Amino acid sequence: MKDPNNTRNTAPRRGSPLWIYFVVVILLGLAAGTAAFSGLSRADLDALVGNPVFWILGCFIIFGELRPIITPGSTENNGATTSTTFSFAALLYAGLPIAAALQAVAVITCGIFRGRSPHRIAFNVSQYTLSLAAAQFVLALSGDMATPSRLWVPHGSDLPAIALAGAVYFACNDTLVGAAVALHARVSLLKALRWDLAYQVLVHLALLGLAPLMVIAMDRSAVFVPLIVLPFIAVYLNASVSVRREHQALHDGLTGLPNRKLLIVRTEEALAEARGADRRLPRAAGLGSRRRKALDPPAHRAGLFLLDLDRFKEVNDTLGHPTGDRLLQLVAHRLTHSVRPGDLVARLGGDEFAVLLPTVRDEAAAREVAARLRAALSEPVRLDGMSFDLEASVGIALFPDHAPDFELLLQRADVAMYNAKEARTGVETYSPGKDRNSPARLTMLGDLRRAIDRSELELYYQPKISLHDGHLVGMEALLRWRHPDEGLLEPEAFLSVAEQTYLMRSITHYVVEAALTQAAAWWRADMPVQVAVNASGRDLLDTGLTEVIEEGLLARGLPAAALQLEITERILMNEPAYASDTVSALAELGIPLSLDDFGTGYSSLVRLKRLPVEEIKIDSSFVRRLADSPDDAVIVRSIVDLVRTLGLRSVAEGVEDAAIAERLREMGCEAAQGWHFCRPMDAETATEWLRRHAHRAPEPAA
Repeated sequence: MKDPNNTRNTAPRRGSPLWIYFVVVILLGLAAGTAAFSGLSRADLDALVGNPVFWILGCFIIFGELRPIITPGSTENNGATTSTTFSFAALLYAGLPIAAALQAVAVITCGIFRGRSPHRIAFNVSQYTLSLAAAQFVLALSGDMATPSRLWVPHGSDLPAIALAGAVYFACNDTLVGAAVALHARVSLLKALRWDLAYQVLVHLALLGLAPLMVIAMDRSAVFVPLIVLPFIAVYLNASVSVRREHQALHDGLTGLPNRKLLIVRTEEALAEARGADRRLPRAAGLGSRRRKALDPPAHRAGLFLLDLDRFKEVNDTLGHPTGDRLLQLVAHRLTHSVRPGDLVARLGGDEFAVLLPTVRDEAAAREVAARLRAALSEPVRLDGMSFDLEASVGIALFPDHAPDFELLLQRADVAMYNAKEARTGVETYSPGKDRNSPARLTMLGDLRRAIDRSELELYYQPKISLHDGHLVGMEALLRWRHPDEGLLEPEAFLSVAEQTYLMRSITHYVVEAALTQAAAWWRADMPVQVAVNASGRDLLDTGLTEVIEEGLLARGLPAAALQLEITERILMNEPAYASDTVSALAELGIPLSLDDFGTGYSSLVRLKRLPVEEIKIDSSFVRRLADSPDDAVIVRSIVDLVRTLGLRSVAEGVEDAAIAERLREMGCEAAQGWHFCRPMDAETATEWLRRHAHRAPEPAA
C-alpha cells in the first residue's frame, strides 16, 4: 500500500490542505470506530475474549503489518501487507468492531516499532477503519451482518457480495491514501492513483481472495488457521530470494553500493522528473518566444558526479588488493554519509564512483556537494598500521545545462573529472572548451590546423622595463590568431583547446621560429634584445624542442641568451616535466628560463635553484591589487625579497599605472611590464618602438 507521507515523518504544516485532510480523515475514522464499538454487547465481548481464533488473527495481522511482502521494485512503504487478508477475514467472520480493533492494534504496534509520527499512525488507523466500514456497509446491504457472538461463514452464493465488499474496501483504501499522496506531492488525485494502480489491484485481488478461505478454516478449527499461513511463508521466501537476486544484480558486491545498472535507472527517473517539473513551471505570457525564454524560471536541474581516487593504484601495488578493497569499502562508507538525503552514490568499478543529485539548484550548489565529498575523503585513514591521505578528483555535469540524457551526462562528467586531474583543481564542471570530443572544440581544432598552414598566427611583443633606470630588459612574444571571421584572438581563446593535442607541438615550434627570426632582425639592426616565449608543460616533455631551438640559434647566428623560455610555476609541481631530458638539454644549451605567474602555485625552492631560471615574474593578480590589498602587498614584498636572496631578477606583470610602478620600485622589484609602459605591439610597431626607446628610458603609454 502506498505511504501517504513516505518522504518525511513530520506533521504537515498546520492549516495546509494536507493537514486539513489528515484531520478530516482522522475524525471520520474515529466516528466510524466509535459507532462500531458502541454496538458491541456483553455477549460479544465474552465471545471475543474466549475465542482463540481472534487472538491468532491478531498475531497474524500484527506480523503482516510489521513484515510486508517486498517484491523487486517495491519497498516497505508500498509492499504487500498480508494483514489485509486477515483483517478482511475478521470482518467477514465477526464484523466491523473486531476487524477494526485488530487492525488498529497492528497499525499502532507497527508505528511504534518503526518510530512513525503520531499523526501518521492516527491517519493509517482511520484509513483502515473507514475502508473496513465501507466494506461492512456493502455486506449489510446484502443481509450479511456478523458479530463476535454470531459468527458468519459464507457460502458459494455469497461470493458476489464478498467480491463487491472487497472492491469497495480496495477503492476506499486506495483513494484515501492516494489523496494524501496527491496533496503531499502537489499532483492530481488521478495521477497519484495511477502511479502503482496495476500492482495494487493485483496484490489486493490475491490477498482479499484468500479471506473467505480463511473464514472457512477458522470456522472448522483454530488449528487450521496456521495452515493458511503456509502459502504466505512460501511467498515471503520466494519474494526474499527475488529481492536478494535483484539486489545482487543492481549493487556492487564489494561495497554494497548501487552499480551502473541501478545508477542508470535512478538517473533516468530523476531526468524524467526534472523534465516534468520544467514543463510545470509558469511561463511569462504575452511575450515573444525569445523574450519569454529569457524570463522563464531556470530549468529544474539534476547533477551527475564522477569521482576518481588519486594514486589508488599505488596502494594496490604496494599493500595488495585486500588492503585496497578495505580502502574502497571505507570510501563508500564516507561518501554515502556525506551526500544529501535522496542523493545516490554508486560504484562504477575500480576506484571510480558516481554520485547522482536528483535535484540541484545550480552549479554553485553542485560544487558545494563535491567539495564536501572531497573533504570527507581527505580525513586520514589508518589501515594495517599505516596512515593514508586520500584525495579525489570530481567531475560535474548538470542536466539540462550540459547533457540531455544519462550517457552524455556520464561522458561529460568523465571529461570534467579528467580536467580536474590534469589541472589538479580537485573539482571541475564540464566545459565544452575543454572537451576534446565537443563539436565546437573539434571545429576550432580544424580551424587552428588550417591557421598554422595559412600563417594566420602572429607574434605581438611587449617590453619589460627596468624600474630603476627605465632601460629595456627584454621583449615578451605574445601569440595572436588573426582569425578570418572572428578577428584577432588572444591565446585564452584557443590555446586551452590546442594544449591537449598534437597541434601544441606545431604551435610552439612556430612561435620559437618566429621569435628567433624577429630577434635576429633586431640583433642585425644593432638592437640586441632578449625575446621571451611561453612554453607549456607538454613542451618540456618534447625532446624535439631543444633541437629546434639549437638549430634556430645556429642558423641565425644568435647566442643562447637571445631567447628566453617562460614557464608557469605549476610546471615545477609536475615531476616528469621538471626532470625531463628537455630541461637538462636546455640548461646545457644555456637557454635561460623565466618563471611565470609566480605566487599562484607551490614551488619547491630546491627545484627552483636547480633550474636555469634567471628571473621570476610576479603574477598580475597580486600586482593589480597592490594599492588596495595589504595582504597582496605583503605577498609581493615577500616574493621580491625571496627573489633577491636567490640572486634572480624580479619582474612584475600587469602594471597599469605610475603609482603601482613606483610602489614596486620602492619594494626593490627590478623590472615590470604592462599597459603603463606599453601595450603589446605587432612586429613592425615593436621595431619602431625599439628604435625610439631601446637606449633611453621609455615614456609611459597613454
